[in-house]
Parts: sequence; C-alpha cells; structure tokens
Amino acid sequence: MKVLPVYMNCLLKNCVLLSRPEISTDERAYQRQLVMTMGVADSQLFFYPQLLPIHTLDVKSTMLPAAVRCSESRLSEEGIFLLANGLHMFLWLGVSSPPELIQGIFNVPSFAHINTDMTLLPEVVNPYSQQLRMVMGIIQQKRPYSMKLTIVKQREQPEMVFRQFLVEDKGLYGGSSYVDFLCCVHKEICQLLN
Repeated sequence: MKVLPVYMNCLLKNCVLLSRPEISTDERAYQRQLVMTMGVADSQLFFYPQLLPIHTLDVKSTMLPAAVRCSESRLSEEGIFLLANGLHMFLWLGVSSPPELIQGIFNVPSFAHINTDMTLLPEVVNPYSQQLRMVMGIIQQKRPYSMKLTIVKQREQPEMVFRQFLVEDKGLYGGSSYVDFLCCVHKEICQLLN
C-alpha cells in the first residue's frame, strides 16, 4: 500500500493507457497484452524502471550499484546511468562523463566519438567495460524478455524517449509528477474526510 500512489501515477502515464504519437496502435495493443501476462516483479519494473548510477560502480565488487529514484533530478552531467524496464535498456551519458569511463566502456577517445546507433557494447578488455557488461547481464538474466540497448547522449534527440521512462517527473504527454500526484491524492482524501 505504501508504494501504491507511485505505481498508480506510473500507470496513468504509461503508453499502455496513454496514447503517444510515436507509438503505433499495434505496439500499444502488444504492450497491453504483454502487461496482462506479466508477473508482479516484471510489471513493477515495467511501470517503475530501475535506474542505476554506473559511474559509481566499484570494479572490484560483483554487487549492483544502489538504484536511484526515476527522476531527472537524480541525473548529473558527470554521470552515466543505466535504465531498464524489462523491455528496454538505456545507457544515458552525461555531457561531462569522465573520459576514463568513456574510454573504458566504448574504447573511443571522447564523448563526441560515441556511436549511439550501437545496440551492443563493444567487448573491451577493461574493468569498467567488464563490470558494466556484468551488471547488464545480471539485469537481463532476471527478465523473461530480451531488452534492447539504446545509447543516449545528454542533450541529443533520443534523450526525449529516455525521459519518458523517468516516471517521477511530469509526463511529456500528460500526467503529473509524483509529488504533484501525491498532493492531489492528499487533497481528495481530505475532502472525503471532511
């Protein structure tokens, strides 16, 4: 019951209920059917994605980094974040991401050289790359569906798709932020009690 408001808000902003111009009717119907067959854990991840700060990874540990809340306020220009919802996986790169991480993960000299069209990370013999690939493997292993990886650079066009999955923020196509939704629910409850 404690997390019911956050899941209700996520559901109200999800493409399963809310139409979006870039999602076809067939895709929406597919996602509706998919949600109807999902277990509890899969539907929780689908409606409230997991957001992991990759730039804080400890290369000596096999533990996943602690997830942060799905909000734009948690992102930083110096960070690299992995977002997974069970169907999609996004690797978001801040414009000031550490060059050693960029080099270690993508084997390119700088942020500007990253190819965002790739759907698999290059196999680089480097602790950063190996740790990130391990984290992605652990997340994928727990899910019944194969997740497509999308590389997203901050302030570029594909970032708009990524931002739709930041469910605690105001929705791009309607829907209030989580805080606004809680305030609205609180007002409604107060009115009912009076």
